[in-house]
Amino acid sequence: MESSSSSVSGFAPPGEGGIWVPISRPMADETVNVNEFQQLAKKILPKMHYDFYAGGSEDQHTLKENIEAFHRITLRPRVLTDVSRIDMSVSILGYRISAPVMIAPTARHKLAHPQGEIATARAAASSKTIMIVSYMSTCTVEEIAASCNAVFKKRDITARMVKRAENSGYKAIVLTVDVPRLGRREADIKNRMISRQLENFKGSISTEVGSNKGSGIEALTSNLFDASVSWKDIEWLRSVTKLPILIKGILTSDDAVKAVEARVDGIIVSNHGGRQLDYTPATITVLEEVVHAVKGKIPILVDGGIRRGTDVFKALAFGAQAVLIGRPVIFGLAAKGEDGAKQVIEMLKNELETTMALSGCPTIKDITRSHVRTEHETLLQSML
Repeated sequence: MESSSSSVSGFAPPGEGGIWVPISRPMADETVNVNEFQQLAKKILPKMHYDFYAGGSEDQHTLKENIEAFHRITLRPRVLTDVSRIDMSVSILGYRISAPVMIAPTARHKLAHPQGEIATARAAASSKTIMIVSYMSTCTVEEIAASCNAVFKKRDITARMVKRAENSGYKAIVLTVDVPRLGRREADIKNRMISRQLENFKGSISTEVGSNKGSGIEALTSNLFDASVSWKDIEWLRSVTKLPILIKGILTSDDAVKAVEARVDGIIVSNHGGRQLDYTPATITVLEEVVHAVKGKIPILVDGGIRRGTDVFKALAFGAQAVLIGRPVIFGLAAKGEDGAKQVIEMLKNELETTMALSGCPTIKDITRSHVRTEHETLLQSML
């Protein structure tokens, strides 16, 4: 999607013949890339809410490394290829989307914008892509196209949530597996982050938690999450739904193999955006390990640190079928509502299209491992 056309007019100095030539200058707040939405969101959001979205756990090493790891991967373009037509469309679990860019499950969108997840879902629909909505959403599953993504201590709550999803026409369940307890998010502790009642749980359990000490989110999840969840619970989840089940939070080949053995329908390589266990590896650095372990048996998606179309291209080159974006969409939503969320998606799609064209890849299938080089590979090459 092209950036906003808002501009101010001016005039260049007169040229020969005294003719004044009109020029156009971009507005000061015109966003031209995804990162600029974060800067706008920081100006708009209350500090508590901005920190909740932007922060990671403990030293925030993984949070930073998710982004930095992409910077250390270089591209190896091909030339003299017909790229007059670029096809970015892909099929995920049988559903065709316009580009391999999906929306990751993120919580509490109404802290960013009054319309919350409804606006985000509309942005996804208008961009012809898939949105995964967190069970921690501030709108009900009946109001938004979503899948739920946790198993709670009270399994009857999980079962009811899944049935509500099925009855409302949802297409898959995403089980997040890296939250037996909440990571230590120090910004939320300092801000005494407040958790208000979540719409999906009204009538089932109170999720409204105030905090005079520490994070209200941490207090809520300590009573809600089940630390005993194990691989056998995937079979239990399958017993209450016929929908495809994907698991989110895989970072090793060992767990990838177990996921295949558990007959899940897809894997999302994720470290929870650096919000759970700090000093886990950046997702892009372990993606290829997981891809090799799975051997093409099920689709693999990846999230974490994706801020450019070149990042999407790199992830696809390492074997992902698509990427998920979280914080960028939230920041777009905070800055400009539904239109801002859509702009974020379309910016990444446009940048991916440009990257494909300049790399000699007219279709997604043309993107291969040979189009990227890791820092280690570059070093070895220089030693030859």
